[in-house]
Amino acid sequence: MRSSTTNTLTFPQQLARLDLGRLKAYRDNLDFYQGAQWPEPARRRERRLIFNYAKTIIDKTASYVMSGLKFAVDPVDGSPEAAEAARRAEAALREVSEANSLEQLDFDTESDCSILGDAAFKVTWDPLERRVRVGAPDVQGLYVWWLGDDVTRVWRVASRYQLSAEEVQMLYGIQPSPTSSGRRRESTVVEVWTEQEFELWLDNDLLESKANPYGFIPFVIFPNLREPKKFWGVSDIPAIRESVRELNRAMSQLSMILELSGNPIAVLENITEAQDIAVQPGAVWELPEKARAYLLDLLQGGGIRLHADYIDLVYRTLHDLGESPRTAFGENRGGLSGVALQMELDPLLKKVQRKRLLRSVAYKRRNEMILRILEQHTGVSYAPYRTQVIWGPLLPQDRSRLVEDEARLVAAGIHSRRRAADELGVQDPETEFARWLEEEGETRSEGN
Repeated sequence: MRSSTTNTLTFPQQLARLDLGRLKAYRDNLDFYQGAQWPEPARRRERRLIFNYAKTIIDKTASYVMSGLKFAVDPVDGSPEAAEAARRAEAALREVSEANSLEQLDFDTESDCSILGDAAFKVTWDPLERRVRVGAPDVQGLYVWWLGDDVTRVWRVASRYQLSAEEVQMLYGIQPSPTSSGRRRESTVVEVWTEQEFELWLDNDLLESKANPYGFIPFVIFPNLREPKKFWGVSDIPAIRESVRELNRAMSQLSMILELSGNPIAVLENITEAQDIAVQPGAVWELPEKARAYLLDLLQGGGIRLHADYIDLVYRTLHDLGESPRTAFGENRGGLSGVALQMELDPLLKKVQRKRLLRSVAYKRRNEMILRILEQHTGVSYAPYRTQVIWGPLLPQDRSRLVEDEARLVAAGIHSRRRAADELGVQDPETEFARWLEEEGETRSEGN
């Protein structure tokens, strides 16, 4: 019965039943990042403070990961033709990057990846503007099929998203079918990609089916941090969720204690009725025999210190589990530098290195797609797509010392000029070297 029911469903209807646990985890992580961090509804008049360290740690880590990112293309060999081909490919990648504002897109995608646990790029050809278009689709609308137990062999990807009736009319020239309640406001679009075929569904109708115009699936889907043997990744949120919640609870409790201490509670013992009891300077209370009155002191016996010490413990746990030492937030009381600073930041550096390892694979694949699509529509050859991903340094650098070191390495034949320029963060080493040669030639001409 279940198989028969499944066969009667359209492909978009089948998607609605897939990966429900993954999609719920995405929503929970996103809500937590945006500040919904208390596990249960608030009781009446309950104070609930939110210190959104989840957002702070994720944004801080994303800044470290994306610092100084750039790309280079390695020549196939040492021939002038190979060097020219590499420069041509680099120029093409820079042009696509500028046209698509990839610096901003990559940073936004990195933050999104850390929150949800996964991210994606989509690389296609825009026939109207005659250029490569790079986007970052929401992974909450992506579904992936891979072969057997090999998660690296993806054979089908489906992308589901919403379009308004006006957008459907503009893109496809049709009016969506109305619902039983009237005119349809939004339609669900599903793209289904394999290396050989492409299908386009509008709501539950197959709108188009044709051969894949690219010859490959134009999506790069990658995890934030990978679990062994699994395709989908792990968010940064679960590791710090409990610590953030406990910090919010402890701080809210301490805040309430301090407020009550500033507005003391009058305690009356052996009294059955009381009226006109006011806690204020100069107030006089008339009490019966054997009755006792006093102000409740919530801070006596060093109680406030116990709360503060506990908050410090939770705070330290939060930074440990988030792999973000306090030094990463600018606190450097010991004036650490060099190796000492690196050891202090080592947890964060290791975390960033793990992420960069995964991002490098994704960026290389994206660059390959860009160059292959350009080949298809411009006729210019960019093969074999040997892209190099260059990451910026994670720790503060003494630039003058770095320049001296690279100059010595170049003079000793250990580093090439190109490698030295990359280490120093020069955006276009070949162009800069050509300008240097031109200036050197002009200087010699003037000297003669």
